[in-house]
This record gives sequence, C-alpha cells and structure tokens, in this order.
Amino acid sequence: MATLFLAISNIHLSEELEKTTAQNKVIKVLDGDTFLLNSAQRVRLLAASAPEMENCGGEEAKKRLEELVLNKNVNLSEPFIDQYSRVVALVYVDEVMVNEALLREGWARYDGSGKSQKEALKQAYEEACSKKRGIFSSLCRAEQPNKPNCLIKGNIDKATGTKTYHFPGCREFNITVVEKDLGEDWFCSEKEAEAAGFVKSQNCFGKKF
Repeated sequence: MATLFLAISNIHLSEELEKTTAQNKVIKVLDGDTFLLNSAQRVRLLAASAPEMENCGGEEAKKRLEELVLNKNVNLSEPFIDQYSRVVALVYVDEVMVNEALLREGWARYDGSGKSQKEALKQAYEEACSKKRGIFSSLCRAEQPNKPNCLIKGNIDKATGTKTYHFPGCREFNITVVEKDLGEDWFCSEKEAEAAGFVKSQNCFGKKF
C-alpha cells in the first residue's frame, strides 16, 4: 500500500514540476545536501550524501551548497519522493548540475545511484577522492592523531553502522582509516572511545590499550 502511495505521489510530483519552475526558488539550505523551496517542499540531492552537520566537513558542505543554490531558481530533473516526503532529484542551476559539483569538489559521498547521470556523478566522486579534495583531504582524513599517544582509532562500518575501535596490537589497526566526515575519530583511552559509543573490536583479542 505504501509503495502504491509513493508511486501515485511521484506521478503527481512529475506533473506539477513540468508545469512550472517558478516555485522552485531555494529559500533555505538545511545542510550539505538538503534545501527548502519557497513552496515549502524539502529537496535532497540525488546520489550525493554530505556529512552530517556535527561531523567534519558538514559546515563546509552546507556553505558550498548555499553558494550554489540559495535564493536561486533550480530545475529538478528525474524527481521522486522518498520515505521522508522529500523530493530527491538531480538539481540544476542554469547549466550547472549541483549534485555533480559537490561530488567533484569533495563535499559529498557518492551513493551509487544517479539515474541518467550515474556515470558522470561516479567520475566526479572518483576525481575528488583521487585528488584528495574536501572531505577526502587532510581536513577530514586524519592520518595522525590530534594529540600525542591518542592512538585509538574509532571506525564505523559503512554497511551496518557498527562502531568499533582499534589500537596498536589489534589486527586491523594498520588498515583502519579515520574518516571524520563519517563521525570517526582518534581517542586517547578506551574509556573515551566507549563514551563516544564505540566498542572494542573482536580483532583486539581481549587486549587493553
């Protein structure tokens, strides 16, 4: 039933968007990948996931999205409604695809979707990664701890959201990369890591830091 409702809503949405773009003026940017139209409709960028506001790169991503869309009329291509009643779409300001711009500049992660522009979005994301832009730069990729001897790495599994920590002597310590845009970080003690919601990796074999 819910699937049928979303399908009907998406048909209605497409019809309305085809009628006019006059109401598609952005009046507020909510975060790095979501904004509000003057019709009160929330819009989320398709295929581009920016950091949460409390995480590394969140403020920068929001600021860049504001520069691209705030107080401007946007065209929404291939839109659909998600489970949160947001319009998810490829967003254009004149000839600029905003989704691609944020990915290319390194202020969002590519989620594997993108409909007709999937390949372009993927290439933009890969370019940002290879050239270490935005959240893939030293700003958020913490290769060294913030403080000496704070050698515990907090890691969040991208598939499950499971939060674990690793320290020297744990099997996966050396291959674990701290990606602060995802909420990962370095910690000075096991107690500090656990207070942040991380649990000791099973690959630490019961060792203590």
